[in-house]
Amino acid sequence: MNGSAHSEPEVVDINLKRGPAAGMSRTLIGLGFNIVGGVDQQYIMNDSGIYVAKIKENGAAALDGRLQEGDKIIAINGRKLENLSHGAAVDLFRTAGEDVQLRVQQRCLSQQNGPLGSHSDGDSSSSLNAIITVAALVAVIATGFIMYKRWSLRAPRSPF
Repeated sequence: MNGSAHSEPEVVDINLKRGPAAGMSRTLIGLGFNIVGGVDQQYIMNDSGIYVAKIKENGAAALDGRLQEGDKIIAINGRKLENLSHGAAVDLFRTAGEDVQLRVQQRCLSQQNGPLGSHSDGDSSSSLNAIITVAALVAVIATGFIMYKRWSLRAPRSPF
């Protein structure tokens, strides 16, 4: 070891009671969160696990407070979520009943292998903001350069 404090991700059991299904759009019916991953759409490179993508405000998961975005869902009601397609995992959640037990591997902030295209803290929005800022600066500089060149071509020249 190089002295860094890397801890193993904690595995916890979380019991959620399915809430009302109204106005949920893409959240898992009444549980108040979205999932990503599966063998057909890996969220993390070389890992076909199922992960929490988004937690709906005031949904069952948010009100419980333990499930976090980026957590890996290992099992639902004792059924392991290994080697499943995304659709098969969604079907398991939909048919899980009113009281749902999740076994979850909580996201470790020191993990280096995070969601594709993100930093180790899981905050991909800051990466996206940086890319957008750089792209906007490039566009402004390019526009200024083009305007300068057009102006310099139109400017009257003194004869030699």
